[in-house]
Amino acid sequence: MSDKGRGIRSLTLFLAAAAGFSNANIYYNQPLLGHMAHSFGGGANSVSFIPAATQLGFALGLVLLVPLGDTLDRRKLILWQTAGLVLALVAAALAPSPLLLMMASVVVGASATIAQHIIPLAAELAPPEVRGRMVGTVMGGLLAGVLLARTLSGLVGEHFGWRAMYFLGVAIAVAIGAMLAVKLPRFKPEKTYSYKRLMLSLVQLIRTYPQLRRAVVAQGALFAGFSAFWATLSLLLQGPPYHLGSDVAGLFGIIGLAGILAAPLAGRIADNRGPGSTRGLGALLTLAGFGLFAVYPTIPGLGLGVALMDAGVQTAMVSHQSVIFALEPGARSRINTVYMTGLFLFGAFGSAAGSAAWNLAGWSGVAGLGLTLAAASFLFSLLAGKQE
Repeated sequence: MSDKGRGIRSLTLFLAAAAGFSNANIYYNQPLLGHMAHSFGGGANSVSFIPAATQLGFALGLVLLVPLGDTLDRRKLILWQTAGLVLALVAAALAPSPLLLMMASVVVGASATIAQHIIPLAAELAPPEVRGRMVGTVMGGLLAGVLLARTLSGLVGEHFGWRAMYFLGVAIAVAIGAMLAVKLPRFKPEKTYSYKRLMLSLVQLIRTYPQLRRAVVAQGALFAGFSAFWATLSLLLQGPPYHLGSDVAGLFGIIGLAGILAAPLAGRIADNRGPGSTRGLGALLTLAGFGLFAVYPTIPGLGLGVALMDAGVQTAMVSHQSVIFALEPGARSRINTVYMTGLFLFGAFGSAAGSAAWNLAGWSGVAGLGLTLAAASFLFSLLAGKQE
């Protein structure tokens, strides 16, 4: 391997780690709610909205901060957001009341969109012939952060208390920020826009690029099924014949690490054969996962299904990102904003639809919903391929 190749690989792995640790901040609070309620002396209701506040902050950061990557130096933007994340985590760790913790959580969520700057940054730094591979590796790191954040947080909270997890988050954010300051080059935007024009241009991008609209719909359908599954899995496991706790449902996230292996592989295939070759494959893997959920809802069947579903969702994700990041290099941050906001909305729909399906038809309803969404994504991808 040449020095240039080693340099790209080293930077890719670092960006993957930075994306994972940044995104993990959104999920640290979920296993800690019981400890928080006990600490504040209130019931679960006093802290139950903290995860929602963090997600709200993430949505605000996605729309209001991520587009700035196209008009400001991304390095400066990432470092400023990292500083904001450090301060927000300190405020959360020291919060004397649930209300102040909720307010700090909004800022934590908004600042954690650092990861959404890193993905288009990786696409910009990568030579075209390895762009899919580099984006895939960074997405693998982001997925690892999502899946392992709850495990780390639960362990730290159980042994050292919930505030210790936020202080650990501070230390991680400071370390990542220091390394980003050293490793990231400066970026000079191709164009500068007023903030108002930057926001209005999001609508223009949606109108201009049918490939972006198709990517949102095809990936959104898969993500909706993914969200429906995770929103209802604990309900399935708590009932007969399993009678298992929510901790077991959390362990299924570790099985989802199969998606980390799928993302770089999908990127490699997309580089060599084009992203069209992996979009349909991702939908088919997701379809197979939900098929297992439907016909073999045992612990082994659920485990294998999770591995297939996560691998499928990540394979399709990398394929779609390879397409959209090639559309307009100077607008990658705004394109990522449109794409991720669309997925966020589809995910919210999937969680609600999954709960409704569970109430109407139990687990078979959830599995049927996932099968329908994955099949729709596959057919939509086929039609999109004919139009490109």
